[in-house]
Amino acid sequence: MTPSRVRFRATPRRLASLAALTLVSALAVPVLSPSPATAATPLRTLAAAKGKFIGFAAATSPLAGEAAYRTIAQTEFNQVTAENAMKWESTEPSDNNWTWSGADQIVDFAVANNQQVHGHTLVWHSQTPGWVQGLGATAMRTAMQDHIATVVGRYASNPAVVSWDVVNEVFDENGGFRTSFWYNTLGQGFIADAFRYARAADPNAKLCINDYNVEGINAKSTAMYNLVQSLRAQNVPVDCVGFQSHLATQYGFPSDMRQNLQRFAALGVEVRITELDIRIQTPRTSAKDATQAQYYTNAVNACLEVTACTGITIWGFTDKYSWVPDTFPSEGAALIYDENYQAKPAYTAVHTAFGGSPTGDTQAPTAPSGLASSGVTAGSVNLSWTASTDNVAVSGYDILRAPGASGGSFTQVGTAATTSFSSTGLSAGTTYRYQVRARDAAGNVSAVSNTVTVTTTTGGGTGGGCTAAATVQTQWQTGYVIEPVRVTNSGTSAISGWTVTFTLPAGHTITGSWNATLTTSGQTVTARNAAHNGNLGAGGSTAFGFQVSRPSGNTSTASGFTCATP
Repeated sequence: MTPSRVRFRATPRRLASLAALTLVSALAVPVLSPSPATAATPLRTLAAAKGKFIGFAAATSPLAGEAAYRTIAQTEFNQVTAENAMKWESTEPSDNNWTWSGADQIVDFAVANNQQVHGHTLVWHSQTPGWVQGLGATAMRTAMQDHIATVVGRYASNPAVVSWDVVNEVFDENGGFRTSFWYNTLGQGFIADAFRYARAADPNAKLCINDYNVEGINAKSTAMYNLVQSLRAQNVPVDCVGFQSHLATQYGFPSDMRQNLQRFAALGVEVRITELDIRIQTPRTSAKDATQAQYYTNAVNACLEVTACTGITIWGFTDKYSWVPDTFPSEGAALIYDENYQAKPAYTAVHTAFGGSPTGDTQAPTAPSGLASSGVTAGSVNLSWTASTDNVAVSGYDILRAPGASGGSFTQVGTAATTSFSSTGLSAGTTYRYQVRARDAAGNVSAVSNTVTVTTTTGGGTGGGCTAAATVQTQWQTGYVIEPVRVTNSGTSAISGWTVTFTLPAGHTITGSWNATLTTSGQTVTARNAAHNGNLGAGGSTAFGFQVSRPSGNTSTASGFTCATP
């Protein structure tokens, strides 16, 4: 007979604070055996100084047996995620047969080195034993509850274990629920149940939902957004959202990553980059390394620019133990150290993005090129340009603006981590000039770009003192996302609300929206401001977005955006 499951009672505990980690990082990194030189200031110290964590996914074998691996792991990082040791197949391979050696090893290592632990993962369609997958609904729900209670409860009183991936990868690529054994047996309700079970096991831990290919705004990330919004409206304890960020240089960097993180943050959750690696097509070259380094810079900058982004975990740190080559043939070299524990340009990129200064870097980035304008309204304009290059990495761009078609001085009006910027709060019927320059983490600044001259409209497309300008963010065969729809007060006095009207092509259907309330009558859609973004001062602006499904092969998008005030 199977013995009764042992449940661990959750006890109150105090979470380890970043402030404490900052102090430890700066003053008490242990004296270690020699290792390959990286930088004078560890990543953990730089990240903690900015209120973020920088973590790694820990593999138990090298953590136990390789001095170089342990040295880098304890010196450079202030957070640890168990790569495999806390998954169901590792902790409960058969019913009520518990194995804790790997999970305990990682927690003990983190405690000894003043690091946070993120538990990964409680409920997932993969690496879950067959005995669970074959259960009926009642038995499966009981098994899930007992597993969560036991695993989370074991570490609930340990102040180092601060968060958990409660459910992992519940969506398919089109934004539908993955037809996993969990979903097929229990329906989507298993997600809410899992979070409630985890909260009961540890009232203090941050509870996360985690997925891949949700880094930019697309059908899958919008489905995730709508789910989190719905769960929180039902008081399901979703505290944070994880964006895995397994990226590849041949597919481009998700340029709207920051905007995507920010829209989730607006739901009141923490956001984090949880499994970052950036693979290249092998073999390595200096050009590929430079592109990879720029992608790492972009990812760190996206997190730094969103207050609610608590940190970044790199999925491993050395190419020696990366999962990528076994999964993606002819691709690899995805991490910040090579197979011999030597720091790559990607390491330098992360270091400099967090504020470190590489010794002797006096080379400025190249000047941005191809600066162009689009989406000009009475109160705003969108700018885009071709990226600069740098011997280390470009850390960002400064946008400069001057009044009139000539004369006057350029003054900085904003910064950007990517190669686009929306300038708002402009006056109708007025001419402006723009320039952009690049900078790196060492403080080197490029020459300025070409100058683009823009004249705002005099109110065309307005209604009642506001304008609406829409941008197609991304699209695929059966749908698209429009974000932002930039609403600008084009009048001379404040407004207390706005309404945007637009038209959907025949056969198109709204499937999700954010930062506005949408109603549909036939093919006409009316978007009204949310409670938090209706008040706009003269020249002020806000934005909302939405997702649409459309017949396969139809390439048209929503059009005819007009704005009116009460």
